Amino acid sequence: MRLHRWAAALPLVALSTLLVSAEEKTLNYPATKKVEVVDEYHGVKVADPYRWLEDDVRKSKDVADWVEAENKVTNSFLEAIPQREPIRKRITDLWNYEKISAPSKHGKLYFFSKNNGLQNQSVLFVQNSLDGEPRLLLDPNTWSKDGTIALSGTAISDDAKYLAYGKAEAGSDWNTWHVLDVATGKPLSDELKWVKFSGASWAKDNSGFYYSRFPEPKKDAAFQALNENQALYFHKLGTPQSEDKLIHATPEHPRWTIGGGVTEDDRFLVISIGDGTTSRKVRVAYQDFKDVNEGIKDLIPNHDNKFSFLGNDGTTFYFQTDFNAPKYQVIAIDTKNPDKKNWKTIIPEAAETLDGVDLTGDRFICSYLKDAKTVVKVHDMKGAFIREVALPGIGTAAGFGGKRTDTETFYTFTSFTTPPSVYKYDIPTGKSALLRQPKVQFDPSEYVVEQKFYASKDGTKVPMFLAHKKGLKLDGTNPTLLYGYGGFNISLTPGFSISRLQWMEMGGVLAVANLRGGGEYGDAWHRAGTKTKKQNVFDDFIGAAEFLIAEKYTSKKKIAIQGGSNGGLLVGACLTQRPDLFGACLPAVGVMDMLRFQKFTAGRFWTDDYGSSDNSEDFLALNKYSPYHNLKPGTEYPPTLVTTADTDDRVVPGHSFKFAARLQECQKGPNPTLIRIETKAGHGAGKPTSKAIEEVADQWAFLVKTLNFTPTIPK
Repeated sequence: MRLHRWAAALPLVALSTLLVSAEEKTLNYPATKKVEVVDEYHGVKVADPYRWLEDDVRKSKDVADWVEAENKVTNSFLEAIPQREPIRKRITDLWNYEKISAPSKHGKLYFFSKNNGLQNQSVLFVQNSLDGEPRLLLDPNTWSKDGTIALSGTAISDDAKYLAYGKAEAGSDWNTWHVLDVATGKPLSDELKWVKFSGASWAKDNSGFYYSRFPEPKKDAAFQALNENQALYFHKLGTPQSEDKLIHATPEHPRWTIGGGVTEDDRFLVISIGDGTTSRKVRVAYQDFKDVNEGIKDLIPNHDNKFSFLGNDGTTFYFQTDFNAPKYQVIAIDTKNPDKKNWKTIIPEAAETLDGVDLTGDRFICSYLKDAKTVVKVHDMKGAFIREVALPGIGTAAGFGGKRTDTETFYTFTSFTTPPSVYKYDIPTGKSALLRQPKVQFDPSEYVVEQKFYASKDGTKVPMFLAHKKGLKLDGTNPTLLYGYGGFNISLTPGFSISRLQWMEMGGVLAVANLRGGGEYGDAWHRAGTKTKKQNVFDDFIGAAEFLIAEKYTSKKKIAIQGGSNGGLLVGACLTQRPDLFGACLPAVGVMDMLRFQKFTAGRFWTDDYGSSDNSEDFLALNKYSPYHNLKPGTEYPPTLVTTADTDDRVVPGHSFKFAARLQECQKGPNPTLIRIETKAGHGAGKPTSKAIEEVADQWAFLVKTLNFTPTIPK
């Protein structure tokens, strides 16, 4: 039951209060309208006074005016920080290095992306050999003047004749797909709209490709309405989208997700059907092209486990799965004898979490996580161990894709102090050769990376990476940035980041905590941070901060917490639960209203991790930690810079808008409570380099001011 009575308690925006008084050093925030909206959940009435801020900023003048007013307050505060411009100049210099992806081989051609340094978007190239002259295929920087249209996905036909590719505008999850003739570089007439959360898979004869799409949304609902009724289609090259053939749909289950791809031998179409949450539990169906009269058959007819298709030998399908293996294993299922009793284990569950598997060169190349660090092992087709891939250090390796007939594959290796370096791996010999190594203006020998373990509130041992300059004094004075995520089975492994490098260069300590809810230790670790157990994630993060303070890396006034998306929720929840513990908070694109997230765009996919307020037990847990609902008037909250974007259609910006408005209302004392709202940007993917640099510079300037330290900034 919902009780609505819209009544403005205050004018929408008091524009006369937008200026920061330099003399008084106080902030005057816009006076934000409150409305009388009360929702009833399982007998409990919950107020939502800033409901109007959920309205789409593109459609609502009131919300657009509020955004403009808040940005003016934030900008005036940031502009008064003298280190802001030097920080921006330095990160621009650091960012200006050549970035090249690992190549992928299709037919006889190699494809890779490259960014010269400060290009807003990376550019796609093709070459005839690894040492051949690269030829430009797609330059997204020419698609818009401000770089806000990004290349969002590619699918190359087996013979490398055609390239299907997606475009995303202003950071939206919606993609429009097109086709390019690789030899001539000329675009074809094909245009596919309303594609989201989908790749493409070409038919062997290049007649077209399979892809998934949603129905066209109702007018003005594209960026907020729930995404339902995804279906799998076949697009015949050269025909309009209206003629695409529907392959598989589940109208009786509108929230299920559907994706499909053609096997390497071109015999089967394999279809994965998700249960509509991010659990990745899937049903699996298939179509045998040799027996088309049989149609689509179920192979795994339930959503009990996770199955990731790896490849096939005839009717034998290989999967990575958590079936009877919480840390995952590789199994074989014969489609002619699909009963569970006939399933065969190829590579059994190990002590470490099996993070990913590639079937390349007739080898299972298995990437494991050992305390959140990559270990790669190679097995033959029968599962026998062959060798471990010798990596250049402790960090993260990713790649290893290719065909069954390939003798070479490629991977990147990175760590907190190692920019992504590209290696060629010879499958028969097991030898790695460095192909490309970026040159960044810093000396990695000046930094140290270590891993610590600390006890959470319930005694659980949690790992945390620490990176900083050598010679660090443990005197409690070091500005420290604690980063976390803790959700959706996503693991935080060591990775290079220019912004983090600058933070360490300025004299800061970087801490990355591997919280429960992630995938570092398999399904049990993930589940221990979901639904009614979500509080474990916040306890782990709070425990990380307390550990850093107790060990004198930092102190309460010198520690900042940061996270984005689910990590934004993490920061918001910890901010409300322990406002005394942190010197500053940086929640980005966060899920802040835990009672209504499932009502917008992709929010329904998150219910496996969060639960839903529609369920009484879940509601009780959600209501206890929902950041927006747990802010208390008259509380001194840490300095906070909320960041979001006006066209985010993953976590709609209303989450951050409502949270920031409520935080400003509840804040006691002078600590700044600001929101920075990027324009023509989304959840993060495809963000132009120029916008990314400006955002990082603003965040670091905010921390320099609020943590009160003097940064080291080379000229």
